[in-house]
Amino acid sequence: MLKAIAIAAAVLVAGVLIYAATRPDTFSITRSASIKAAPEKIFPLINDLHGFNRWNPFLETDPAIKLTYRGPDSGKGTAHDWDGNSQVGKGSIEITESPPSSKILLKLDMLSPMEAHNRVEFKLEPKGNESQVTWTMSGVQPFLAKLTGVFIDCDKIVGGTFEKGLAALKAIADK
Repeated sequence: MLKAIAIAAAVLVAGVLIYAATRPDTFSITRSASIKAAPEKIFPLINDLHGFNRWNPFLETDPAIKLTYRGPDSGKGTAHDWDGNSQVGKGSIEITESPPSSKILLKLDMLSPMEAHNRVEFKLEPKGNESQVTWTMSGVQPFLAKLTGVFIDCDKIVGGTFEKGLAALKAIADK
């Protein structure tokens, strides 16, 4: 009986590992919101990381987070490093491109709790008297991330945080 349970457990573990290995090697999480403001009004709220951190939902998890800013005040080369609790972790983010009022590209380097090197993009598109703001994070998905994804819906978790952030951005920009 014990041998049958061990074999069943081994088959189950092997099945989960094989399934995880078949998952995509890359990921992309995207959320959008319509904001009643021109892209020119929204752009500085993202392109300046001090302004970005006024509504950045990822900072709410650790009120004692340590932020260190570097580079210019805004635009390409602007960056900050953070060191927070176990939920926030440690890492850095840097603006790599910021064509005025249209998009901002960032390089996100997470060092902990899990190392990751991702691309973040904010796209601003005028739609009449509103702007469509799209927040995307994408990157390579190593095997451990694929395995985690079998049990945890990262799109739902991170996407929900993006939705919260876009709502906070909207509250500031709509004023």
